[in-house]
Amino acid sequence: MKIYLLNGPNLNMLGIREPDKYGSQSYATLLEMIREHCDKLGIELVAYQSNHEGDLVDKIQEAYFEGADGIVINPGAYTHTSIALLDAVKAVSIPTAEVHISKVEEREDFRQVSHIRQACVKTITGHGINGYVEAIDFLWENKK
Repeated sequence: MKIYLLNGPNLNMLGIREPDKYGSQSYATLLEMIREHCDKLGIELVAYQSNHEGDLVDKIQEAYFEGADGIVINPGAYTHTSIALLDAVKAVSIPTAEVHISKVEEREDFRQVSHIRQACVKTITGHGINGYVEAIDFLWENKK
């Protein structure tokens, strides 16, 4: 099984940016935890982070052409603004799980809309970085 892990803007700032909302663990720690988990399951992981919307669209399309079985995505602020990410996930028809470290449903009004959610098979919010592991496990358990 191959899973693409895609993280949007500012997620490279984990541990620095608003630790009260996103925790004190670094992006490197997040990646290490996810790689170890995927290794245990025998999952090939392609991890990518970008602050640029088009780069994330390119990676979603790459996931299709590289035969990915699943995508775990935390679009960051693009969750609430990007129709392009929604369209990309719809276009590739790869089972996609949306992850948010914080509990976005309890945050600002503008964070209440997730455009990408309608193309996702699972959404996990407010479970910290462990939400990524939950998303991977969901895709693993529901693989075709």
